[in-house]
Amino acid sequence: MSITTYGLAQIKKEIQHLPAPQLAELCLRLARYKKENKELLAYLLFEQHNEADFMENVKAEAGFMFSQLPSQSYFTAKGLRKILKMLTKYIKFSGSKTVEIELLLSFCQNYLQYVIKQTSYKPIRLILTRQIDKVKATISKLHEDIQFDYTADYNKMLDEADSKLPWLNKKSHLL
Repeated sequence: MSITTYGLAQIKKEIQHLPAPQLAELCLRLARYKKENKELLAYLLFEQHNEADFMENVKAEAGFMFSQLPSQSYFTAKGLRKILKMLTKYIKFSGSKTVEIELLLSFCQNYLQYVIKQTSYKPIRLILTRQIDKVKATISKLHEDIQFDYTADYNKMLDEADSKLPWLNKKSHLL
């Protein structure tokens, strides 16, 4: 016997008919089973109203993780993926394109500061180029006014990357 999985529309309709105490009980029960559910609920309750502080805390945590990266290329790549996994989780929690751009630009700047510049280990290089491409794609989806603000930050980061990393092709990443 298996439990039927319902779609979000059906679940939303059913939730609208529940009284507040029963809804709170369901939320707590859901939070009990997965750490990520608990973290999302904590973000929605305590952090969502102050996104700037939330971003600064996440940037600080990522910066600390960057400072702890090992020097061996294989383990550096693993550490970078771990940082990206954390950033992706928080980006998903916020659901905001501006938060996504801010955190990914911060990732790229930390990468330029902490990661070995002359590495020939391709996975480390690909991690940065993928994040640059993500930032570029996300900026292009924003409103023109906001897009202008982030384009300047993006181009500044790209100039810095071009000067520090001989293997980066700046022209392929320009907006």
